[in-house]
Parts: sequence; C-alpha cells; structure tokens
Amino acid sequence: MFGICMRYAGNYDDAQDILQDGFLKVFEKIDQFGFKGAFEGWIRKIMVNTALERFRTNYQVININDNLKEVDREISGDFTSDIDARELIRFVQELSPRYRIVFNLYAIEGYSHKEIAEMLGITEGTSKSNLSRARDILQERVNRFYLKSVKSI
Repeated sequence: MFGICMRYAGNYDDAQDILQDGFLKVFEKIDQFGFKGAFEGWIRKIMVNTALERFRTNYQVININDNLKEVDREISGDFTSDIDARELIRFVQELSPRYRIVFNLYAIEGYSHKEIAEMLGITEGTSKSNLSRARDILQERVNRFYLKSVKSI
C-alpha cells in the first residue's frame, strides 16, 4: 500500500501520512467490508481515496479551456530498460499535484476521464489535457535521463 501512496504523494513524508490516514480509515470501516471482492482491492481503493482527499484539501483544482484538443500520444520504445522503478516513481512524484493525480488515476488505476472528472470536480477535457501534459513532462524527463546515461558511457 505504501507504493500506492508514494505514487500519489509528492514526497516520502506525505506518502507516510496518506498511508497512516488510510489505515485508520480501514480500521474504522472494517465492518463495511462485504467480502464481495478482494480485501487488498478494498484497502487499495481506500488508499487512493485518501490520497485524493488530501489532494482536494491541499490544492485548488483549476479548470482550463475545455476546447483544447487532447493530444493522446503513446510513449513508444522500451525506454524503461535503463531506468529502475525508483527513478520512474521519482519522475511521477515530481509532476505537479494535478498532473500526478490524473496520471495515476488514468494510467495506473485505470479510471476513465469521466470518472476522474467526477472524483476531482473537474471536466473531462481538463482531465484529458492534464494527462497529456503529464505524459509530455514524463517523456521529456525520461529522454533527459536517457541522454545523460548515454553521455556517461
């Protein structure tokens, strides 16, 4: 569960806070677990929702022009072979909170833009543009990392 919290948090300390708050909610609501699915999935959902609550409390979400065209570029190539998981997590953590949250919800958790918009109180267009910008930033950081590693060889 800490890995999930790290993806949503901006740093280690925030991730610890989310994890602690999440487990408090798990223990407070354990009687609501209906044994209809995996216990781990139920806890995971609580952790994600706890991270989202922290985000909504700490950051004002600003809708941008919804008429922007979504740029849905797929990241191509196997660039991850030279980058370990910690480095990738660091890249995601360095995203601004709104980009990080949308990226995690869409790319990692598998939510649709409609679901993300409802969870964050934004429009679908804003969700799409935030995801596009997050992907662009991550691609730029991965490319820079790759160029540094190639130059050092």
